[in-house]
Amino acid sequence: MSASTLKVAQSSGVLEPSCRDTAAHALTIVRDGVITGEGPTTKGRVHFSRELDADDAAWCARILTATAVEHQPVSRAEAEALFSIDEAAAERSDNGRFDDLLAKAVVHHAASASGLPVPPRTVALSPETAIESWAPARSANVDTEVLEWIASQMRGNRRRNRTLMALVATIVGAFTQLPNVFDIGM
Repeated sequence: MSASTLKVAQSSGVLEPSCRDTAAHALTIVRDGVITGEGPTTKGRVHFSRELDADDAAWCARILTATAVEHQPVSRAEAEALFSIDEAAAERSDNGRFDDLLAKAVVHHAASASGLPVPPRTVALSPETAIESWAPARSANVDTEVLEWIASQMRGNRRRNRTLMALVATIVGAFTQLPNVFDIGM
């Protein structure tokens, strides 16, 4: 990544993406900070290795709702980076904010990749916005390949995101339409 595509403001230490690709890259920097407890997202505070705290969740939210990407759907690369952060975090002290953000970002990606309208990220990913207010209500509207991708991401994850699992169960309708795809341990 060049300095022009991912600006790291030296004075404030803020990662400011210029597009969805640089947002995905910025999320990998957050993941690295979660894994090691070091790096630009952990400066100036005590951060333990493999812990995801409220500041880490706030970093993810800021990256995902940056002005440059606010009106674009969440990309698969961004969603995959969030799944890798989720997997990296053995301990949580974020009061559920990251799980909420992960679920909303994945569904935002799934809906948009299926050709469905999605609200701007600042609305969809807000903790004040109920995911049910904008997410697709049934699988008939969601691309099968996207549902299979979500299932594959969730299968290998040792930590279960109950919000995302409940939403996927609702969308798929008790898993009757794709019985072998959604073996995600519910």
